[in-house]
Amino acid sequence: MLVANKNGKNVSLVLGSGGARGLAHIGVIQVLEQHGYQIRSISGSSMGALVGGIYAAGQLSTYTQWVTALDRFDVLKLLDVSFSGSAFFKGERIISTLRELIGDRNIEELAISFTAVATDLDENKEVWLSSGPLFDAIRASIAFPTVFSAMSYNGKTLVDGGLLNPVPIAPTLHDHTDLTIAVSLSGKSRKIPEPLPDIGAKSPKNTSYHQRIIDFIEALQRKGNHKDDHQDENFFDVISKSLDAMQSTIARLKLAAYTPDIVIEIPKNVCTIYEFERARELIEIGRNETESVLSSFFETD
Repeated sequence: MLVANKNGKNVSLVLGSGGARGLAHIGVIQVLEQHGYQIRSISGSSMGALVGGIYAAGQLSTYTQWVTALDRFDVLKLLDVSFSGSAFFKGERIISTLRELIGDRNIEELAISFTAVATDLDENKEVWLSSGPLFDAIRASIAFPTVFSAMSYNGKTLVDGGLLNPVPIAPTLHDHTDLTIAVSLSGKSRKIPEPLPDIGAKSPKNTSYHQRIIDFIEALQRKGNHKDDHQDENFFDVISKSLDAMQSTIARLKLAAYTPDIVIEIPKNVCTIYEFERARELIEIGRNETESVLSSFFETD
């Protein structure tokens, strides 16, 4: 059991995995800062590592401005098809883009302590990356199976940290901070209002090539609750829901084992793991959930 100092403002922040839902982490951080909390340490898996690492580098506002301007076609252009057979995309184009946007640096040089969590496929164990190039660590942590290729790192074959630790609290256990706040992207499903169409979104010419990619991504993003009950689940629905089920179970176990002072849960049905074009909406969900949890936390004092 971690011991909270409710009057303290120094925070260890744990950011969980969950694909596009990880954009809600931006809203969480924004609200914490607005309430005067000072984030001293970050541990993250997958998108939690990406958002947390960029924040630790002092560039979250730059990333937020960039990601909220993306529409679906912009997201498509960031995908580099892999012909290796192990994954659909290589994942190098997105990392190269972020390196140019943010600027790479070594983790040990960051003002905030940062740990990215990945999974070692050969040893079947989690790996904590807290030194070396920031975007190498992020690239390893976001290597979502079937979507992005695994990364070879210091002789290890690394993939998404969320496979073994979707809410990586353990790297923060020895921090000297007042509060440990964990953000799980595997919260209980609840009814979410349908997003309004983005009238300002760009409408590129649909060449046959672009249309094939768009059709492919739309298949990835098709939600089960938008289909006829008798329609078979497609391959990507099954993969997405299976990983969500696995990560939800592991997340509950991790939260029960370590019990952070504050847990912020983002409902797992707010979007599929692929809907990165919904950044503004997901950031707002993160803000709303954080405000609600903080109010409840201090009401119990």
